[in-house]
Amino acid sequence: MKKVVLLSPAHPLRGGIASSSERLAQEMLKQGYEVEIISFYLQYPKMLFPGKTQYTSDPAPEGVRILSLMSSINPLSWWRVGKKLQRERPDWIVVRFWLPFMGPCFGTILRLAKRNKHTRIFCIPDNIVPHESRPGDQLFTRYFIKPIEGFIVMSKAVGQQLRQFSLTKPFRFVPHPIYDNYGKQASREESLKALKLDPSFQYLLFFGFIRDYKGLDLLLKAFADPRLAQLPLKLIVAGEYYGNEAYYEQIIAEKGLTERLEMHTQYIPKESVRHYFGAADLVVQPYKSATQSGISQLAFHFEKPMVVTEVGGLPEIVKHGTSGYVVPISEKAIADAILDFFQTQKGAVMTEGVRQEKGRFAWANLIDALLELEEGKVTTSSSS
Repeated sequence: MKKVVLLSPAHPLRGGIASSSERLAQEMLKQGYEVEIISFYLQYPKMLFPGKTQYTSDPAPEGVRILSLMSSINPLSWWRVGKKLQRERPDWIVVRFWLPFMGPCFGTILRLAKRNKHTRIFCIPDNIVPHESRPGDQLFTRYFIKPIEGFIVMSKAVGQQLRQFSLTKPFRFVPHPIYDNYGKQASREESLKALKLDPSFQYLLFFGFIRDYKGLDLLLKAFADPRLAQLPLKLIVAGEYYGNEAYYEQIIAEKGLTERLEMHTQYIPKESVRHYFGAADLVVQPYKSATQSGISQLAFHFEKPMVVTEVGGLPEIVKHGTSGYVVPISEKAIADAILDFFQTQKGAVMTEGVRQEKGRFAWANLIDALLELEEGKVTTSSSS
């Protein structure tokens, strides 16, 4: 039985990386691995965190051992965790990486752990190059990457980012698995009742933290298209502001959108996610930049068609005309796709397309790729 340690945010920290690492741990446990997650007792200093809280009130994931031992800014914690891993000799350390700020913490821990001459070290990066750049990014990322033996990237765009830092590190592309740990699908009727929404309307859904690169401003401007204004259609915006709230409020006021929007701009508890997707007819991701997105994988789980922009790995996930629309980063293109979906009544056929595509995104695929990295089956030339 392999002993595996995941270095990652986890409960009670919130967010998609924490949720996906918990789900990966559950899949490993199911396959007979011995697994624990080492998480943070301090992930971000308050001055660097844009939201209201870093913590969730959701219940802890069932069966997963989580130890909150790391501080991103306390080198003493890095030394303690590194020495612990050096001493305990897990077979694998699998580290999540999404922000260069975490590079000194993770890079130091991994260097210490690697001294045991036994542990194999792999990484599942959500980004190598961050969405918003900061001083020190290149230095911190290079420091982090050096002790890693191999990578699993969940979009080809991240593989290309990795090649900016290393031409020799092997990586395997495995699409982001489905988020199937957010409860069962909820019916439209149940969902509208839970969210107190008017059943005489159909609904678009923008879901997740509101950050500049996610393009909510593009969607709001697209939704102001006179052609869409004639439809019995509302837009649900569900997620906490991580950007300039006043900027979006100004667009809403200028475009006269207030009565056509359902603004749920707070953190969405895990048990409520199913109702937002259950109420939606179409999920829209108007991103200006992206690598991959967990929102797409929520949409697959809840069997909802999508509109995504042709950035990063999104076109690798959504098949245009089958499970949704892949469009340019353009207000008109987004509006055209939404109009086509409702005017030509594509809901049933695209929902079936989503169902057919779901099988591509199994959690077991990540574990298979880790085994290939361990066995040396993924080389620099075979990385794809």
